[in-house]
Amino acid sequence: MHIAAIQKTTLLDYPGKLACTVFLPGCNLRCPFCHNAGLVLPEQLRQERKEITQEELLEFLSRRKGKLDGVCISGGEPTLYDDLPELIRAVRKMGFLVKLDTNGTNPQMLEALMDERLLDYVAMDIKNSPERYRETCGGVDVLEQVQKSAALLMAGNVEYEFRTTVAGPLHTVESVARIGHWLRGAKQYYLQAFVDSGNLVGQGIFPLTETEIQALRQAVLADIPNTRIRGIQ
Repeated sequence: MHIAAIQKTTLLDYPGKLACTVFLPGCNLRCPFCHNAGLVLPEQLRQERKEITQEELLEFLSRRKGKLDGVCISGGEPTLYDDLPELIRAVRKMGFLVKLDTNGTNPQMLEALMDERLLDYVAMDIKNSPERYRETCGGVDVLEQVQKSAALLMAGNVEYEFRTTVAGPLHTVESVARIGHWLRGAKQYYLQAFVDSGNLVGQGIFPLTETEIQALRQAVLADIPNTRIRGIQ
């Protein structure tokens, strides 16, 4: 298991819980608005600081028992790792809740984790409407896999949310409305405001205004009434 970094405390990543976030490097997508280029691009991964071992992570968690509620496993894309279930089992054995952040491109891994009841919460990225999915993923065609993962979550018994980072020129009222049609009836959906970290995977991306993001929310409310906005103060 490769572990790039640990955020020791977060009140934001796991709704309603005090948690830490574990970042696993590497991703199979190249979304231009991704602000974690250091975790995604191979040339930058090689320049990152020394990785943390699983043993070091578990040692850290042993000192946080009774202080943290849960562990968020993020990336990159965590489901690329075949030994992800082993890591989660070890974390749960210590008494922590587990939240998984995923792009939904590995429905087989997601289903296995759900079947074994290893997950307490899943946050799955929805990159764009089906018609613009490939474009928004940097030219990678993963729509079929993502659709399977979304269906698994909507039919399953694990708490979940869908979320879309919205940025120009990729996200429009029309494309977000189509996301609503696709995910009609989803429990929770978040539109996340894009913020330029200065180290993006791609180019030509820009933030939307608060007015524009509010218009996106209005476009999806009929299909997903529990749609909220993140990242606007």
